[in-house]
Amino acid sequence: MMHRDDLSDLHTFAAIAEDGNFTRAAARLGMSQSALSHALRRLETRLDIRLLTRTTRNVSPTEAGSRLLEQLTPALELIETGLRSIGDLRKTPSGTIRITASQHACNTVLWPAVREWLPRYPEVNVEISLDSRMTDIVGDRFDAGIRIGEAVAKDMVAMRVGPDLRLIVVASPAYLDHYGTPENPHDLPHHRAVNLRMRSGGGIYAWELERDGQEVRVPMEGALIFDDPEMVLKGAIAGFGLAVAMEDVAAPYLASGTLKQVLNAWTQPFAGYYFYYPNRRQHSVAFSLLLNCLRQRAHV
Repeated sequence: MMHRDDLSDLHTFAAIAEDGNFTRAAARLGMSQSALSHALRRLETRLDIRLLTRTTRNVSPTEAGSRLLEQLTPALELIETGLRSIGDLRKTPSGTIRITASQHACNTVLWPAVREWLPRYPEVNVEISLDSRMTDIVGDRFDAGIRIGEAVAKDMVAMRVGPDLRLIVVASPAYLDHYGTPENPHDLPHHRAVNLRMRSGGGIYAWELERDGQEVRVPMEGALIFDDPEMVLKGAIAGFGLAVAMEDVAAPYLASGTLKQVLNAWTQPFAGYYFYYPNRRQHSVAFSLLLNCLRQRAHV
């Protein structure tokens, strides 16, 4: 027979196991770490078996914990779906919508929509996690994500929510005065770059240039590497080399003359951001309303 605390403790165990860290799990559940540890000990004591192996930095499931988690995750999702369906019977939309997005996607697509939409529904909460990596929205219990279309998994429902994007090549006037202006990709090996390390995979972004159907992939060398696009632009402004940036982000610097654009003919637009979510999950009324808001804004 189930103890009255079992469901709560099982939910706590699943959060710790999925996050691999007590601090992150406590933040996600809105609990203190001591309360989290107490719930886990209580569950392990009742089951008389260790579920998690603890180290100084993280935790991982034992064999018993892995078996339990395999059965527990779909059961918790089913319970969550049931609670959502009951909540949908209310006249007022409510609940929490968790979304993962890159910084640029949030600034240009998600935040403008949420800022307009959320005040209409006082009982709805929106949690936005900013991460440039491709997050497992099912495993990390997000309701949806926003990423560039080509990065979205094929088994997701995806809806275009943003205009075409364009990555351009920029440099400071001082850098171009000293090193010259590249006219085509063959000039790039003679130049320095402020490089971007991709948080997804950890590799250095290799520049992809295209003109009249001809595609060129160029690995660039340079003294500066950042994992943040805004810092890459700051490095370019300081004269450390050429840089690749989103056209809309670089626009104010181009307008002021702080940066200059080069290789214009070799940088082509590409499909922009998509809002994506699992097709097997039953969504709340609040989620459907936000989805509709994003759809309408995409066609403005």
